[in-house]
Amino acid sequence: MILLVFLLLLSTHLLSAEEPLPLLLALSHTHGGATANASFLRAASLRSAARYRHRHRHRVEVPLPLSPGGDYTLSLSLGHGPSLRLYLDTGSDLVWAPCAPFSCMLCEGKPGFSSLPSPPLLLSSSPVSCHSSFCSAAHSSLPSADLCAIAGCPLDAIETSSCSPFPCPPFYYAYGDGSLLARLRLSRLSLSRLSLPRFAFGCAAAALAEPVGVAGFGPGSLSFPAQLSRLSPHLGHRFSYCLAAQSTLVLGRRIHPQERPRFSYTPFLADPRYYAVGLEAVSVGSTRIPSPAELRTAGLVVDSGTTFTMLPPLLHARISSEFSHRMARAGHPTAENAARAAGLGPCFFTSRGPVPTVALHFAGNATLSLPRRNYYAGFVHEGKKVGCLAFLSVLGEDEEDEGAPAGTLGNFQQRGFEVVYDIKRKRVGFARRSCSGLWETLSRG
Repeated sequence: MILLVFLLLLSTHLLSAEEPLPLLLALSHTHGGATANASFLRAASLRSAARYRHRHRHRVEVPLPLSPGGDYTLSLSLGHGPSLRLYLDTGSDLVWAPCAPFSCMLCEGKPGFSSLPSPPLLLSSSPVSCHSSFCSAAHSSLPSADLCAIAGCPLDAIETSSCSPFPCPPFYYAYGDGSLLARLRLSRLSLSRLSLPRFAFGCAAAALAEPVGVAGFGPGSLSFPAQLSRLSPHLGHRFSYCLAAQSTLVLGRRIHPQERPRFSYTPFLADPRYYAVGLEAVSVGSTRIPSPAELRTAGLVVDSGTTFTMLPPLLHARISSEFSHRMARAGHPTAENAARAAGLGPCFFTSRGPVPTVALHFAGNATLSLPRRNYYAGFVHEGKKVGCLAFLSVLGEDEEDEGAPAGTLGNFQQRGFEVVYDIKRKRVGFARRSCSGLWETLSRG
């Protein structure tokens, strides 16, 4: 009988190697007492947890602190150089840093310029070959004034592997309010417990109105998530941030089905350059104002690197008119001087009357109901409390870039929300969140 029991237990163990044989023997023993069984259970539970962690190590979320401000910065290191603070920017693809010698024109008064340390030499980095896909990515979609083209190495030469010299030539990269000249380099990128060997970044020698480097989190192949996905697809395919006094970036963000609060998702539009989403309408109070066709088709870029939301002139005018009408009915006098001083508008003197609500309605039935602080910027002007509608009108249209996104969702409107970018499922989600609570929860794990 004893032999039969042993053979049955042994066969069970061979068929299910997940359960340790000592545990099965302990559970079949009727005289060992509760203490012996409990010790075996604890040993088995620890072993099971260890095996699970081993299998799912690549799925661990990585929370990282962000420094707050008008823009938000991420701390990382390249090679053996000092720690760098780069702007988190989902509206661009390139990761770049100033490299010595570095010159910056029109940078006086820019955030970070007065305290800018001496740029690292980055001696531990190596050049990128002109035959590399990174090189062609850096030189694609550039204007005719591209410095590489002037040097006699246009994109078609790079893509056909006929370019010379061997290293990838200098490239020009432009933002809406600045630009830079850089060379592509390869180095080890380190942040928190992550280390990415042979990470491609721009080593900038000169910049116009861009004194601080940028960590591009856009959808292009040179971006931080795209390069991170080579090391870990899970970490590179999903990330989120929560912007507040204590801001958090989460790489590999996992949203559990039971998680609260629930996320409201809207799909990305088919634009390989940006995370663009369709804006269907904007509500001011109970009035729903439809978006123009270009915001539903070309879309609105979800951008962590832009402060205020930019909207087409006609939509901005209709929102401002409805907001002003409701503010006047609530007894808020107009403050025109404050509008000129702040560069926002319309602006109003603060009274005890209510401020109308504002909500953004996206494709896929996703609604972003904004807290008052996310659309009504309060400050003191000439000794009086005032507030301004915190949306801007797009000043002009780029006729040469037909089909480009028609607006931008800025980080001012995203504050106090966790914004998750699900690149694999091609969607972005929003949920009201305590950013400090998110950091505490994930950093403990």
